[in-house]
Amino acid sequence: MFKHLKADVKAVMERDPAAKSLLEVLLCYPGLHAIMFHRVSHWFYKRKLYFIARFISTIARFLTAIDIHPGAKIGEGVFIDHGIGVVIGETAEIGNNVTIYQGVTLGGTGKDVGKRHPTIGNNVVVSSGAKVLGPFRVGDNSKIGAGSVVLKEVPPNCTVVGVPGRVVVKENKRIPLAENCIDLDQIRLPDPVAQELESLRERINKLEEQVFKLTGRENNETL
Repeated sequence: MFKHLKADVKAVMERDPAAKSLLEVLLCYPGLHAIMFHRVSHWFYKRKLYFIARFISTIARFLTAIDIHPGAKIGEGVFIDHGIGVVIGETAEIGNNVTIYQGVTLGGTGKDVGKRHPTIGNNVVVSSGAKVLGPFRVGDNSKIGAGSVVLKEVPPNCTVVGVPGRVVVKENKRIPLAENCIDLDQIRLPDPVAQELESLRERINKLEEQVFKLTGRENNETL
């Protein structure tokens, strides 16, 4: 338990420039508190003491506004920044060195039994308001853009944006990340809709130029 706490506190100190001291992190960060509560509730959940586990998670939700089911599996060095509105389902699995921002949902679809929530790999960033829904994997070192809705598997070293989420940066188009290095940039992400509109605009301009040329040629022949 203390080993996990040390890694979780270190993650906050490294990734949040607003963190000024160890005492501040320990006393004033609801994301850290939610994970601490979860590790206790998960201990009871694994021993099939489900009521106690859910009771602890309910207290944690009331105090932090972060809803983590006690059955979820969370690795080391997980940082939930701000955390308001974060929901993590029962069969969700989160790897090491993962960063989750406010409003994120790691949820299921329908009333299926068994594995129904996503698995998040190592060094993943899930940006504000993103929804990852279903029993698939988000690969290591990937990034989910703010407000995205991800409904299918994401390969490693990718960036996903949009509704529904689409891979816009693949491994062969970006510089590989160093081990345990997390890119927290939520702003400078590719916009596939804007790129498509720009492509259409360029195409229309070319077609207009061809029409003008053909029209001018016909007028010259008429004259």
